Amino acid sequence: MVALALDIGEVRVGIAASDASGRVAMPVKVLPAAEVAGMARPFRRILEDYEPDVLVCGRPETLGGKDGPQAERVMKIARAVADACGLPLEFVDERLSSREAKRILREQGMSERDMRGKVDMVAASLFLQTWLDQRRN
Repeated sequence: MVALALDIGEVRVGIAASDASGRVAMPVKVLPAAEVAGMARPFRRILEDYEPDVLVCGRPETLGGKDGPQAERVMKIARAVADACGLPLEFVDERLSSREAKRILREQGMSERDMRGKVDMVAASLFLQTWLDQRRN
């Protein structure tokens, strides 16, 4: 089972995918949010390449576990994308995933400028890995 994860931001969407066994999450790409929401060719190509069975989207929650201020917008976009793709949709808590992604990239020696295009896809891979691990347990 292949899962495709989306970290939906206002400007960019980080994309990650699992391997075919559903055990390991890998960063894939960052695309402009409008391309993902509009099902543009670059996003459709990712769908064709990975042939996902499920779409997993990060749900922005507060530290207290409630929906954050962006949750409604993100969930609306995620539902529209899942419907357009004909895929089942699951949400996963994405709290602190971007912060952890930045920490990982910083440890690899990247500057803030170099990280800009990578944080979102690494964050997506982090919450996708959490989702995969929870499904196995």
